[in-house]
Amino acid sequence: MSHAKIFSWNVNGVRSALGKGLGEFIASADPDVLCLQETKCETAVASTLGLSFPHQFWHEAEKKGYSGTAVLSKSAPLSVATDFPGDHPPEGRVVTAEFKGLFVVSAYVPNSQRELERLGYRLRWDADFRKYLARLAKKKPVVVCGDLNVAHAEIDLANPSTNRRNAGFTDEERESFGQLLSQHGFTDTFRAQHPELAKRYSWWSYRPGIRARNIGWRLDYCLTSDGLKYSQPDIHDKVTGSDHCPVSVRVQAEL
Repeated sequence: MSHAKIFSWNVNGVRSALGKGLGEFIASADPDVLCLQETKCETAVASTLGLSFPHQFWHEAEKKGYSGTAVLSKSAPLSVATDFPGDHPPEGRVVTAEFKGLFVVSAYVPNSQRELERLGYRLRWDADFRKYLARLAKKKPVVVCGDLNVAHAEIDLANPSTNRRNAGFTDEERESFGQLLSQHGFTDTFRAQHPELAKRYSWWSYRPGIRARNIGWRLDYCLTSDGLKYSQPDIHDKVTGSDHCPVSVRVQAEL
């Protein structure tokens, strides 16, 4: 059985990231599949950017310069789908690529925003997304990569006590994410392999000195469905170019 190297990165604007080393990162990491989030780029423009993947699938938001996801791959998928069932605005948040041995899902989960004004919607989105992933997992193994906009446990952010009711660390969001793990059999690959490893984050505020002092959150994940063999889950926190850093995992599956 072959191994697939899967990377994911919230690039906070793919054109911006290209000017900050995205192309060099791709050449160095050499992923088989690269999932991107917050691409902020129209599909027609994205396809002309010269990224070194023969197969590229971009999903833009209706609102220009907002959200957006992509799956880039060396191998041709059997099929590609965008979004999932439910009543959701066209924000370009999910791309699913079906390969021979697995589904790869690039996801950018909605932020609950300041004053938690979008928390109710976020939880409805989560519920529909869980149902969708559970249906996929009945067909073949699934890898979910992306900015899931939640720090699941206190170890996953630098200042849990002062962020208790802030977006990304509410009890409701954490419990919702936990359901995907406990009820639907998905594994948080990095935390499963490193249960006690602290101070490993994937997002830092752009405020001066925050990243240098590693005052961050772990918001980006590679999740695998039950039974999919994986190895080397990692957070590439030395890679700059966005307010997020890439995350990755290797899975035992055929592309």
